[in-house]
Amino acid sequence: MQSTSFPFGQEPVWFPDSDHNQDTNLQHFMNLYGIASIDELQERSVNDITWFWNAVMKDLDIQFYTEYQNVVVPGSGPEFPRWCVGGEMNIIHNMLDKWQNTSTGNQVAVRYESEEGFTSSLSYRELNAEVCRCANALRSAGIGKGDAVGLYMPMVPEVVIAFLATIKIGGIVLPLFSGYGPSAISMRLNDAGAKVLFTADGFYRRGNPVNMKETADEALHDVPTIEQVVVVSRIGREDCPWTNDRDIRWDDFVRNTSTKSRTEVTEAEDTLMIIYTSGTTGRPKGAVHTHCGFPIKSAQDMRHCMDVRNGDVVYWMSDMGWMMGPWLVFGALLNGAALVLYDGAPDYPGVDRLWEMVDSHGVTFLGLSPVLVRALKVHGAEPVRKHDVGCLRAIGSTGSPWDPESWMWLYENVLDSQKPILNYSGGTEISGGIICGNFFKPLSPCSFSGPVPGMDVDVVNESGASVRGEVGELVIRKPWIGMTRGFWNDPERYVESYWSKIPGVWVHGDFAAIDSHGLWYILGRSDDTIKVAGKRLGPAEVEAVVNAVDRIAESAAIGVPDDAKGQALVVFCVLREDLDSISDLDTERSNVSALIAEQLGKPLRPKAVLFVTALPKTRNAKVIRRLIRSCYLDEEIGNTTALEDESTLDAIRSAR
Repeated sequence: MQSTSFPFGQEPVWFPDSDHNQDTNLQHFMNLYGIASIDELQERSVNDITWFWNAVMKDLDIQFYTEYQNVVVPGSGPEFPRWCVGGEMNIIHNMLDKWQNTSTGNQVAVRYESEEGFTSSLSYRELNAEVCRCANALRSAGIGKGDAVGLYMPMVPEVVIAFLATIKIGGIVLPLFSGYGPSAISMRLNDAGAKVLFTADGFYRRGNPVNMKETADEALHDVPTIEQVVVVSRIGREDCPWTNDRDIRWDDFVRNTSTKSRTEVTEAEDTLMIIYTSGTTGRPKGAVHTHCGFPIKSAQDMRHCMDVRNGDVVYWMSDMGWMMGPWLVFGALLNGAALVLYDGAPDYPGVDRLWEMVDSHGVTFLGLSPVLVRALKVHGAEPVRKHDVGCLRAIGSTGSPWDPESWMWLYENVLDSQKPILNYSGGTEISGGIICGNFFKPLSPCSFSGPVPGMDVDVVNESGASVRGEVGELVIRKPWIGMTRGFWNDPERYVESYWSKIPGVWVHGDFAAIDSHGLWYILGRSDDTIKVAGKRLGPAEVEAVVNAVDRIAESAAIGVPDDAKGQALVVFCVLREDLDSISDLDTERSNVSALIAEQLGKPLRPKAVLFVTALPKTRNAKVIRRLIRSCYLDEEIGNTTALEDESTLDAIRSAR
């Protein structure tokens, strides 16, 4: 029987406009191949992957120096297929070179805004010139094909320029989260044998300068392969520490270099990027991506699901060290769109900063996290109404599961109950999305339309059988072009991480569900599974109930050992008001506990409801429940390199 608790039992609230959809990228694609519906496209895309990925290449106008012989050839198993076999290409040709003598060359490619309010922009031609200058400087420094280059920088134009220049010369780019500490940086640079590091003197957050160069210097004590450090003067520090004969300022590095530079011819499957994901223990996993992999998948998702077109303006809030940073650069530039970079806090100096930026930059597609929406909705709709956000065609979201109340707040107050919220979920190893919203299917609060075309996706139970109307594991049954080519220097760990649980099937590690309308939901990481008296539930099921309480801004649910039930539920809540201003926390506690029992069942009544001032999160706003659980149980904390603010761990320890 279909469950009626979240995410089930919801009705669609947004419905597609068939007239509008006639002019979408996806409809044009389906018309070209005589495909009558998105369901028919989905079926054909996974049953004939050779046809589909060939068609995607043509749709994106991906140009090769030497054409590939086969778009995909099976490897030793589904874990290691070979893509674009025999093809030679450099993705930079498709992102920059091919636009230079077209009208797109005059269009804006990068829009930038600093926290202080400074703005600038680069057209496709101007961006190409700056990338050529940086590429020539790298070559003059002895850096070339196959060499690894680290990027430890804030979201300034130079990070995009250095990113593209490294790929242009055939190098391997290593994007690093701008909030990492020294050990996290040195571990990643050493793993890849990096020769150059791009960094900055610092950046501003909420008006306060944050130094970066000291962190980089400390990290480099343990990285003997680094030959040069290029430093962007972001905050203009006169006291920036310096190592002569190694450090050079960005302006000096690119000074007197030509604005023309050849693009290195590379194999389609040459590595262009290693992007690291943090494990709970052990060294980070370096996902390997190639010229015909990550960029193609990013651009296809942006083009087909989100309908991003030439001339659109895309702002997805992220950091270059998280996969959505490179995803934004690849996807926007391959589609001829403009990308927005913002180097600052999204609610500073006022809580309307994000909506002000949407208005001033004419953002047509905005990407954000449900966590940010929960923080902004506390301030009501007035900050939104101060600005014209009618330029938005849709909003995308990723990073964490939604709760219905926050989803509806965004839908009603920002999108006027007229435009869709396109949920997007995948990962670093995916190169983009597994499932996503689209313009063709109705949407219920928090839902996804279904799999991204080309992704053969299912929800299965513990024995691997497909399930509907209940929570299960999200899996992928066939290869796709963006899949990681393995983990750098660690192929066995790659196979163990994703392919060992169900033979021949990629098990992603997310809880998912499909409801009676055929709509999909992501309910959190399956390693965050809560099992109470034999019932499995994802944290999002609990958090959706708790977040509907007026006085609660956000929450996190964890499972803890329990002698009677196996596990018991513990819920941490962040109140909208100062904790000290609440005279009777026990009453609030009882109300939350009773509501969970009423909505989810008496066996799921929590063992404890605790109030905290903040939850531990990554920089891209994912709540790290593993750390909450470890703090609560007074266990070894483990790897904290992904954590944005370590003081939030103290908040958990002092929960009331």
